[in-house]
Amino acid sequence: MPDTPDILGAVLAADPARRVRAVGDLYRLLLNQKQVFPATAPAALVLARLLDDPRTLAEDRWERRPGRRSLRAELLNWLALFADIARLDVEGGVDTAQNLAAARTARPTLHDRIADFCDDDDPLVKEAALAATALLLADPALASSVPRYAPAVREVLAVSADSYYRWIAQERLAAWGEDVTSLVTAEEERRAALDRAGELAEDPFGQGTEQEQAIRWLAEQPEDTAAPERYGRRREDRTAPRPAAPHESAPEPPVAAAGSEAGYRGPWRIARQEERAEWTFTPYVGVGPLHFGMTLEEITRVLGEGPAVSSYSHHGEDQQLNYADFTEIGIRVLFHDGRLGYVAADALTGPQVRLDAAPLTGCAPSHVEDWLVHRTTRPGSLTYSVAGDSVFADLGLAIRSQRAGDVALTRPLFLLHDWLDLWHALPSEEWNCS
Repeated sequence: MPDTPDILGAVLAADPARRVRAVGDLYRLLLNQKQVFPATAPAALVLARLLDDPRTLAEDRWERRPGRRSLRAELLNWLALFADIARLDVEGGVDTAQNLAAARTARPTLHDRIADFCDDDDPLVKEAALAATALLLADPALASSVPRYAPAVREVLAVSADSYYRWIAQERLAAWGEDVTSLVTAEEERRAALDRAGELAEDPFGQGTEQEQAIRWLAEQPEDTAAPERYGRRREDRTAPRPAAPHESAPEPPVAAAGSEAGYRGPWRIARQEERAEWTFTPYVGVGPLHFGMTLEEITRVLGEGPAVSSYSHHGEDQQLNYADFTEIGIRVLFHDGRLGYVAADALTGPQVRLDAAPLTGCAPSHVEDWLVHRTTRPGSLTYSVAGDSVFADLGLAIRSQRAGDVALTRPLFLLHDWLDLWHALPSEEWNCS
């Protein structure tokens, strides 16, 4: 695992791959699990000083969001998440309180460094700077600056294509005592329109002009560039387990299949628990030793085995890696632009992947889905693919079924937010695993 000085030193590296990896490490290692660490506040101050370096104008694709944007814009997004976390209530003991206190102490200095970019010519830099600034203004010492930025927050962030920025605008303007009724109404209408169009577009039995119009309208919508994890949301909007309502009892966690009897070697043999690797899933970060954004070479090195199957598509003289199967460990990995964006654990032989200590691999699909429904907190998080697979958007997790002789067991899919539309994201070979 890289040290913080190594990560910061690589942020301005000449090699684009090193820059992308460094930014990914900033998210994974310094803001993971919705908390700050002893090195987080000092790192934030260093990154803020790098913002005016010309090298931050370099554009690339970053792990956490679609499209291309400058390094400067992405560093400002990281600082916005840092500012979001700094507003959280203290939980977890003395060390957590000290780390949050250090983060809050850094806010005035960060504000001074970021303010100049709130009028930047690059709209992505401008939005990210305004988002960070709006969140930094939660510091009582900066309250006098609210009237200066409130108009831009309403005029720029509240109409952004980025749903996270729109949420920041609503939350901050409301906290500043402004009327946000029109913004809330507009957001509800936007979501309703997207839901209606999405249902029409994905209806496997739909046809005719109405479905064509829905597909065309969706294609014309600006791409939501929001980060999948919104760290500073109110407690009830996060992905922590919610308490069951008084009239319902939360289901017991799922239980993995015991595995086939010793000596059985048939085609539907189910690995026993002691034969499976034990992995942990961190939503939108990674699973087991793999993290999203890895290359095939890095995955091979971490797993200690080469892929049994590698699938490529050809575009003229160029070829693009689509997916690779690692049969010894029992996983399939899918790539986008050469970077890991999806992992499937084989129901029969794959690693036992756990979320909050509960198993996700090789279980009864209905039990896993029921448990996840009670665990998730965000309204509308659960959707279904055209094949009936449950997809939990707030987790980046889909639960597919895979045949195991006379029964079906869970084949969990861990995905980036770009690939939640399983029908269009997954290769045909994946559907054949049902």
